[in-house]
Amino acid sequence: MARTSILPPHTAKLSATAAADPPATAKAAGKVAGETEHQPRWGMVIDLQKCVGCDACTVACKAENRTPPGVSYNVVFETEVGTYPDVKRMNIPRPCMQCDDPPCVEVCPVNATYKGDDGIVVIDADRCIGCRLCITACPYGARSFDFGESYEQEMQGANEITAPEFGIARGKRGGELSTPIGTVRKCNFCQHRLARGEEPACVECCIGDARIFGDLDDPTSLVSQLSHSDRAFRLKEEAGTNPRVYYLR
Repeated sequence: MARTSILPPHTAKLSATAAADPPATAKAAGKVAGETEHQPRWGMVIDLQKCVGCDACTVACKAENRTPPGVSYNVVFETEVGTYPDVKRMNIPRPCMQCDDPPCVEVCPVNATYKGDDGIVVIDADRCIGCRLCITACPYGARSFDFGESYEQEMQGANEITAPEFGIARGKRGGELSTPIGTVRKCNFCQHRLARGEEPACVECCIGDARIFGDLDDPTSLVSQLSHSDRAFRLKEEAGTNPRVYYLR
């Protein structure tokens, strides 16, 4: 599977020339003394007219994040729209909305869930006490509780595979530094992939190219332009959560 980079097209060229001519490279990158590096505001657009309901995003997400039974960060709901006899079925994929005003953050009693500098809502699994208040607070049902179940009986060696989502090599499931059990888990836009300049797994695997990902603050990016289109809407906007996932009708 080809890996898609979300870094600006000039990044690779700058990296190659940095050692030979640092001043020129810095100048080419538009950096001056005291200037801070732009922090992307990651967001996603999902085109409902292109989604075919194949669930490839669900499978890719589970494979990428090694989630246990009962835990799926990306699910696809089927709904009926219209009035009989003009009725049709619509597929609605649902990752974490990465809300700008996340209710899950407000209710956490130990500050285990918070918004990072890039706006992604993350969970400190070592701090999470498993109270599940955030699951109740999330209006999108985008959080799951890890009860400690495993695919070990169905797939030999399943517990030996390291989950990448917590940013460190945790080791096998159930080990000393393993993925914490008895905590809440959710989508984080595949932060480990973003750190490598790659798109989230669900975006890369979508066979209909229904998902577009990028910097919402970059007016030249496709994701930013589509989020401002007449077709764009967000789920449960009345909840006031200001989600960063947009849908196209």
